[in-house]
Amino acid sequence: QSHDLDPVVARLLVARGITSAEASDYLTPTLRSLMPDPSVLKDMDKAAAAIAKAIREGQRIAIFGDYDVDGATSAALCLRVIRALTAVAPILYVPDRLKEGYGPNPGAMRSLRESGADLVISVDCGIVSFDAFETASEIGLDAIVIDHHAAEARLPKALAIVNPNRLDDDSNLGNLAACGVVFLTLVSVLRQLREAGFFEGRNAPNLLEELDLVALGTVCDVVPLVGLNRAFAIQGLKVMAQRQSIGIDALMSAAGLVDQPSAYHLGYVLGPRINAAGRIGEADLGAKLLSTDDAAQARRIASQLNLHNEDRKTIQEQVLAEATGQIEAGDADQMGVVIVVAGEGWHPGVIGVVASRLRELYDRPTCVVAIEGGLGKGSGRSMPGIDLGSAVIEARQAGLLLAGGGHRMAAGFTVEEDKIDQLRAHLNDHIAGQEVGPPVPVLECDGALAVSGADITLAQSIEGLGPFGPGNEEPRFVLRHAQIVRPSMVGNGHVRCFITGGGAERLKAIAFRAADTPLGQALLAGDGVPIHLAGVLRVDRWQGRLQPQFQIEDAAPAWST
Repeated sequence: QSHDLDPVVARLLVARGITSAEASDYLTPTLRSLMPDPSVLKDMDKAAAAIAKAIREGQRIAIFGDYDVDGATSAALCLRVIRALTAVAPILYVPDRLKEGYGPNPGAMRSLRESGADLVISVDCGIVSFDAFETASEIGLDAIVIDHHAAEARLPKALAIVNPNRLDDDSNLGNLAACGVVFLTLVSVLRQLREAGFFEGRNAPNLLEELDLVALGTVCDVVPLVGLNRAFAIQGLKVMAQRQSIGIDALMSAAGLVDQPSAYHLGYVLGPRINAAGRIGEADLGAKLLSTDDAAQARRIASQLNLHNEDRKTIQEQVLAEATGQIEAGDADQMGVVIVVAGEGWHPGVIGVVASRLRELYDRPTCVVAIEGGLGKGSGRSMPGIDLGSAVIEARQAGLLLAGGGHRMAAGFTVEEDKIDQLRAHLNDHIAGQEVGPPVPVLECDGALAVSGADITLAQSIEGLGPFGPGNEEPRFVLRHAQIVRPSMVGNGHVRCFITGGGAERLKAIAFRAADTPLGQALLAGDGVPIHLAGVLRVDRWQGRLQPQFQIEDAAPAWST
């Protein structure tokens, strides 16, 4: 009552542990109320001072980025702000996934030094790149690490290491994506420059205008959308809707996106196109697109990313089919607590996406390994409650991996082919030791709805609780004793239908990629048969018309409880 909320929405907030006093920050999160002082992060003041000094003195700064969306947005943030502060053009370096692998390496450090770099800032990577930064120190290249991946007690040799997941960091900001940590670092850099009088007679860059990049990286890195991350996402989406960023606007146009962007568009439309560059194209295309102010260049890169994304889909489906075949055949006992599949000739650029799909299909943490020349490049995806990153780090420390790291929900590694079975056993033992028990598919629901109550007003109210993601799950409801009307197959294996509750009301519904599944078969055969349905209620904006749509995720016979 105090917030004038729909009773269903109020119950959803209570179920998520939101109190009446916290409701305002949840419903309308602002940076003003949720931004911490960046100095709470370990080494932040040292990092900001070193970057500010390099800018004041006109040093050449290099940005070393990762090839995923979080890495591209983090690098683009640094590039855009540094370009606005100094006439000395910064250098961008993103490693080639196939030739160099993940993260900083000694050869890259030498190359940057030879290119005239005085300071290298590693973003979204570097926390376990000990050899690379040892080399940087030896050749006189100063280094700063800005990362968010799991750290060890040992830290790389650098001027400063800003990472909320350092073992000695007590900032309580470990949920931030790298782009969020970079944003806080740049806030601190501008503060130090302002205190030094750097902006007398000149304007400081407006970091709020860069929040679209922070939102994109935050959503695509699948970090918990709570607190500061939620503010970054919501405020960044508002900036993105203005389409002021030349790079993002070009990418939206290339993807045919004309609607107001949502978290869905970030995660499933824009994100995959940026990722495609690092997966099967030129690794630095994403960062170049997001940092450019050249409209022609932006259109050209966005077109390239579109083409790379189509190629990526084809390659991905081939690898997914082979990996699924291995699992169904029971090869190498993949169906433990952790699934580990490996294949010769699999493209290492798509194994992360395949791991995500397999995790969804089998409800288990999954690692996919691409083997070439006796060496495997692996990528893993986890699920809530299971810390995959720590398991991979322990495997590296135990000598099972040549390289490896990550965080709770994702990890990457390099393994010799003859040690894959040992790695599988180690991961299963480690995760079994987390006392999570055998993975059991669970579909948690927030409550039951009548078809007549699932109207556009409720759908819009629920939408206002977004963006949804880890830590802020999309509300799921059950429609009891529903009837399926006019089911049909559409698109790429989707099942479309209408739902009635026995009355005159009809609710539009769809089950994505379900045609060849038991769910899809039940829907297609269930014309007029009572059934319980579980799913989410969303606003459908087809051709500018607003109407509610139920996305079906599961079904059960109406005689079951």
